[in-house]
Amino acid sequence: MVEVLSEPRGQSQETTVLENGYDRNYEAIMEQPKLSPIQTFYDGQGIFVTGGTGFMGKLLVEKLLRECPGISFIYLLIRPKKGKDMHQRVEEIFDDPLFDKLREKHPKFRHQIIAVAGDCTEPGLGLSEVDRSTITQRVSIVFHVAATVRFDEKMKLAVPINVRSPKDIIHLCKEMPNLKSFVHVSTAYANCPRDFIEEKVYDPPMEADKLITLVDCMDEKLVDEITPRLLGSWPNTYTFTKALAESVIAKEAGDLPVGIFRPAIVISTYREPTRGWIDNMYGPTGVAAGAGTGVLRSIHCDGSIQANVVPGDLTINALIACAWDVANRKSMITTEEKTKNIPVYHYVSKDNPVTYEQLKSLSEKYGLQFPTEKAIWYYSFRNNKHRMVHLFYVYFLHLLPALLIDSVTVCLGKQPRMLKIYRKIHKFMDVLNYFATKEWKFSNENFKALLGKMTSEDYERFFCDITKLNWEIYFQTYVKGIRIYLIKDPLDSLPQARIKWQRLYWIHQALKLIVAYGFLRICWLILLQPVFRGYLEKFT
Repeated sequence: MVEVLSEPRGQSQETTVLENGYDRNYEAIMEQPKLSPIQTFYDGQGIFVTGGTGFMGKLLVEKLLRECPGISFIYLLIRPKKGKDMHQRVEEIFDDPLFDKLREKHPKFRHQIIAVAGDCTEPGLGLSEVDRSTITQRVSIVFHVAATVRFDEKMKLAVPINVRSPKDIIHLCKEMPNLKSFVHVSTAYANCPRDFIEEKVYDPPMEADKLITLVDCMDEKLVDEITPRLLGSWPNTYTFTKALAESVIAKEAGDLPVGIFRPAIVISTYREPTRGWIDNMYGPTGVAAGAGTGVLRSIHCDGSIQANVVPGDLTINALIACAWDVANRKSMITTEEKTKNIPVYHYVSKDNPVTYEQLKSLSEKYGLQFPTEKAIWYYSFRNNKHRMVHLFYVYFLHLLPALLIDSVTVCLGKQPRMLKIYRKIHKFMDVLNYFATKEWKFSNENFKALLGKMTSEDYERFFCDITKLNWEIYFQTYVKGIRIYLIKDPLDSLPQARIKWQRLYWIHQALKLIVAYGFLRICWLILLQPVFRGYLEKFT
């Protein structure tokens, strides 16, 4: 049973903190071998995590509890969502297969989880006074993972979550007498208008406080109208607000032990706790899923540029190690240096690069080995560097078939849906175009230095060295994970899927022959036949 710190606002504010949570794990801790430096850092600490219900948040909580059993409590900021209260959401989180390995190793791990009623869209994180006081007294390590990661999110929602909540977190941290480390999770693309991005905080596109006031005072329609002008050279609200969030951290942190973690595009896990685990369709994952089911046939993408993707579990290990490094840095630098040099860590794949064409080829290779029974057409996907070629594919291989299918569907008295699906797909592809046709250079000296500080034990326990990643092996697990966790098609159905895949293959080939014949026939009737007749008339 997951403990709940307090009820949401308007309900009982009774605190139900387990006073002896650490004692309950004492015997288990004592049985552990000697703790590594990173495990020692987390031993006996109270941790506060925002965004714990998201992809990275769940991986973070799972890894911390599995490898650092001496943690006192992990406080998760939870808000009601989609008709489910805080209790239901917390129970659903920990019933996920992601936590199976943790359940085997530490069956009573839920006693270390305390749910806190709050909301990052509200001022002060929506915390009650009782909860705020408890957290500030008991927490020493903070991870701010919460964010809206939709690229096209409305500014009215993106600003409170991505800009104001980091400010609120900083103010909360300033009330913590025992704070050892605070890490803000940003993105490697927060400064994407630049071609070369260093591990430092850049000047923001505008003052964060002005934007917060502007969004608070104006109605949503007006904010939407001025959003393009606000964005300037930033491609979307996500990267824009993330850039502002970093400036908030730099401005408000003072001498707090603060670090900024900038991961690249985070996709499925590599080897732990479950190979290939993924729970979202963002970025390349959505493309791979769409191509694997036969729905997506083209994307505007330069296949020769590097796809800056990183596995989820390696990313979380890097994040955990960064919090440890932030605390170590605090003890070695002066107060003046603290205020000027907030450490920024880039977790990118530059030292073990993979191109978009390689990503496509590997996804295709293993997609054909592990096809899904839920495919509606055979795999026929390609990266198109030139926009006009991509648009040709969109009109003739997406929209035209969708129109024909919807027409037949209407004639049968059913609700048409293919054109609606493709509208969503094309909207998704439009926000990816910017990142799939441009390449960036990143420095990562801070992160390399961090790797050098880790002991051999921590290096293995919190493995995050991207240079040791085997992309060939990784993509096999990646494709399987998409099939199992996103498409919801277990490997048990593989024999039936292969039979269906073979049938779709021959239908696909037959259709290509029919289309080729039709094209040649039209060319003959419109172009060649009149010319041939002219020659016949001339010589007869």
